[in-house]
Amino acid sequence: MITPDLLADACSRGGANVLTSVTHLEPAAGKHASVSPAKFVDRRGSVFAFETRYIDGSPRRVVIIDSKQSMLNRGEAILSRDIEEGNETLAQMPRMRVRYPNGETFTDLDLPHRFADGHFRAATINGQPATQDPAYRAVRDTTPGDITPLVNTAPASAVFGVWDATRAQGQVRLPSIVTGEIIGVLADQEHDGEEQQSRRGGARVDPLAMSVQLTPVQMRALLDGQRSELSPGNATKIEDQIKKAKKGQRISASPLGLGGIPPQLDSLGGVSCRDIIRSWVVSFAGLRQLRFGGNAEQDVAGRALLAALGLSAIARAEEELYLRANCHLVEAGAPIVTLDRRFGESETLEPLTVGATDKLLAETLAVAQAAGVVDWHGQVLEFEGNPDILGGAVDEAEE
Repeated sequence: MITPDLLADACSRGGANVLTSVTHLEPAAGKHASVSPAKFVDRRGSVFAFETRYIDGSPRRVVIIDSKQSMLNRGEAILSRDIEEGNETLAQMPRMRVRYPNGETFTDLDLPHRFADGHFRAATINGQPATQDPAYRAVRDTTPGDITPLVNTAPASAVFGVWDATRAQGQVRLPSIVTGEIIGVLADQEHDGEEQQSRRGGARVDPLAMSVQLTPVQMRALLDGQRSELSPGNATKIEDQIKKAKKGQRISASPLGLGGIPPQLDSLGGVSCRDIIRSWVVSFAGLRQLRFGGNAEQDVAGRALLAALGLSAIARAEEELYLRANCHLVEAGAPIVTLDRRFGESETLEPLTVGATDKLLAETLAVAQAAGVVDWHGQVLEFEGNPDILGGAVDEAEE
């Protein structure tokens, strides 16, 4: 069982280096089913990421089903959701929040660069540029030698990592003390991964007709009626079609979702795996690089609190085994949780649960508050979002 004392020992000099949680997964439909791995973009377009790993004593070809950054994002998203739903312990955690004129809000748990995200840096606090605000400057001036300003304003950044990369000087760079990933060991080890990936396609049937052809005048009328709902790229494409249409020529209305699409295999599908492995690591060695501006006892209390927050995120992410379409997985067995005991020794612990890790978080928070390390009372550093950013937002990826 993980206790506050166990975390304190691990966060003290000479303590455990890591805690791991490893789970074997399988496709929900059965081992015969393929799964859709994570997609990445390179010069060829969308691709799966294949690499070689050491599995059961031999090198094996594997595919990345969920990447390290994606796993962290999932943990943060569930923490953010539970905070909004009023979880008693998590609600005490400090956070930063930017609010835009249209009412949309984002916290440091939601934004990709956490406390250093551009949404915060371009915002204002009490009408003044956020980058000039003393509270936000104190966060950006944080160092591993005294992490207290960050932990009392946006502690998620200390757990999941952050790099204030755009700053001219004094950049803080904190590696994540929690990492995780899901890999699939390919069923066929005799062939390259790209030879094994399937292609998927779909068809769209329009009950009226497989093709709807309109005059340029009709097409423009439809375009003008829907322009505010269309992406700029799609609207421009339709405009170009209308301008290029010759006299008497009709235009396909497929860009507006009219007509059918015949079946075609033109997108990445899935792969078949003999084993799927989810793994998490909490680095106590990483936590021991952080100081809280006080004595050794206070340092340990602060580190233990951050460790408990990381464990709480892992428990939540393991509980919600949802990745993407066509990648439905189940646990083939219980997670194996292992604590490093140094010198080649280890100890097996109980699987992480949300209830147990929330209790642990509450207990370590009480210790850290009593030691004068942190002051968590649900405080939120509020930012007013820059309306220019809101006006420039489009739901399209850049080339």
